[in-house]
Amino acid sequence: EVMLAESGGEMVQAGGSLRLSCQASGLTFDDYAIGWFRQAPGKEREGVSCVSRIDTSPYYTNSVKGRFTISSDSTKQTVYLTMNNLNAEDTAVYYCAAEPSYRDVPCGRTWHATEIGSYTMSYWGKGTLVTVSS
Repeated sequence: EVMLAESGGEMVQAGGSLRLSCQASGLTFDDYAIGWFRQAPGKEREGVSCVSRIDTSPYYTNSVKGRFTISSDSTKQTVYLTMNNLNAEDTAVYYCAAEPSYRDVPCGRTWHATEIGSYTMSYWGKGTLVTVSS
């Protein structure tokens, strides 16, 4: 059984930093694109970032570029999202997601397709809440 367990969400002041973790189990880590979505109250789900072994570089949505960094540790089967210079617009439930990597399909394409509802991710975590106070 594939499981994705997020941790690290908490309340932080604007301008602060957090690191989210997503520990994966039940899958062959290097064969998957893994990353993050978020959903703020009253808003649509947004694909934030993803990484896979076949991508030359990670994917980031425009609103987090330069502030968020995704990384992975295959020995721990864990993906991290380091978030700096947080602002109120980053307040959301952050979900880890995983999808088998497909040749010539950047994970960002899969993340965007999921965001607009044209694709269904294979696996989801239960989410971790990030609250940024201004």
